[in-house]
Amino acid sequence: MREQSLSIQSRRIGRVSLLLVLAVVAGEWSVDIERAQALQAESRAEKEANLKEQAREGLFNRWTFDQQSPGEAPSGFLMVGFGEGPAADWMIKGDLEAPSASNILVARSSCQAATCYRLIIANGFQYEYPDVSVRMRFPLDAATGVGGVVFGVKDATHFYAVVVDLATKTLEVSRVVDGKETSLVRSSIRPKDVPWHTLRIQRNTTLIKDFIETFFDGQFVVTVEDQSLAIGQVGLLVRGQTTLDFDSLHAIPLFSQRPLSGPAAY
Repeated sequence: MREQSLSIQSRRIGRVSLLLVLAVVAGEWSVDIERAQALQAESRAEKEANLKEQAREGLFNRWTFDQQSPGEAPSGFLMVGFGEGPAADWMIKGDLEAPSASNILVARSSCQAATCYRLIIANGFQYEYPDVSVRMRFPLDAATGVGGVVFGVKDATHFYAVVVDLATKTLEVSRVVDGKETSLVRSSIRPKDVPWHTLRIQRNTTLIKDFIETFFDGQFVVTVEDQSLAIGQVGLLVRGQTTLDFDSLHAIPLFSQRPLSGPAAY
């Protein structure tokens, strides 16, 4: 009987020890989950709701700048700047050889600093996961043409920028938060021998992480993960002392390729 009692007590102690171990492990898992969730600005429910909200017809936009007269400033856009220096000049110009004739948008910036961004933002359109593309024509002196697209824009101190420097044949993805600029990734590009180049960005999600994909002249360049900024406006930018031509700016919500719920467990 005594041996049986000791055996029962040993089993009880074993079960208690096992429960204690499981409790500790569960606690560690809970901490890890909380840490993982803390890295994500939005909850899963918020992200799903925002994805569904993005599937709206009004977010499918194309700006060709052909409905205005040459010499005018582009209507429906807000001009903002990041970094010290004079404002840029954005103006409609006639060009019968443009990808979408008969007008283009010309940007001229005399800002000397390489960290001087001059943005033009489309009014009234908020995208969380945009698919943005634009046609760009660089001057013959490519060293004076640096620019690209912006998205996730909240104001002049909060935005993502994808910038092409044709002189160095590089593409850079940067983030500006609270006025602090961070280069997320920089990669080489292979421009085609054409007068007008194509820049395209897609911001996508798997519901647990966000990533930015970039394309230049139809070729994939680089992808980078980042979820510092969420929903925001889209637009164009030039950097430093620059003269650059733009045409056919497209923006749509990239919702069709993303799941709105997790896969089944079986």
